[in-house]
Amino acid sequence: MPQNEYIERHVKRFGRRLDHEERQRKRIARLGHKASKDAQNLRGLKAKLHQQKRHKEKIQMKKQIKAHEERNVKAAGESEPSAPVPAYLLDRSNPASAKALSSAIKNKRAEKAARFSVPLPKVRGISEEEMFKVVATGKKTHKKGWKRVVTQPTFVGPEFTRRNPKYERFIRPMGLRYKKAHVTHPELKVTVQLPIISVKKNPNNPLYTQLGVLTKGTVIEVNVSDLGLVTASGKVVWGRYAQITNNPSNDGCVNA
Repeated sequence: MPQNEYIERHVKRFGRRLDHEERQRKRIARLGHKASKDAQNLRGLKAKLHQQKRHKEKIQMKKQIKAHEERNVKAAGESEPSAPVPAYLLDRSNPASAKALSSAIKNKRAEKAARFSVPLPKVRGISEEEMFKVVATGKKTHKKGWKRVVTQPTFVGPEFTRRNPKYERFIRPMGLRYKKAHVTHPELKVTVQLPIISVKKNPNNPLYTQLGVLTKGTVIEVNVSDLGLVTASGKVVWGRYAQITNNPSNDGCVNA
């Protein structure tokens, strides 16, 4: 049983300390002092990372404050008009609700866009020297250095057959071929092992996409028919895009 479950079981059985809420309140109150102290004393890379984290927190805080201000804005004349008002002027009587509605629509659109956006917009580029290893072949001098061995994990389809070794330009070793990926579904909050259908895009190079190279940031298509996902119209979804989030060459598996 994981450690947190032991703690939860103990809380259910014996409850918490009598001053638990007070201690929590004091701990939260001290966070500001701790952040200030760290900002003054940290040096080097730790200082940069701390500053980056604080910067993101402040942006979120400002957004929340702005949203609350928009919600609480008061119109100049919110009293009911004595004379009848034409239809095109009805919205002007309550700008507060209109602003809140527009911000809600914007947030919903942003969430919808974020759902389909890939989680890793920036990835480290991989050079051809790192990707390929030269294989010297042939007796004559001009034949020697034209073959390459792919040193990164790859995906090849089930119907793949190698070319004649005499004419094979890129060699993809059997030990570095992957057929399945561990895919985490963001909404269902589950991780499942799914078969890979194809490699859609490797951001480093179109050649890597063609060869099916699996590096961090690569967009792959996986078979989700086992999950039983259904579209709004009632059709069964069997293929979904996923983006690789780890370095398969380091970990020995594909996480997406």
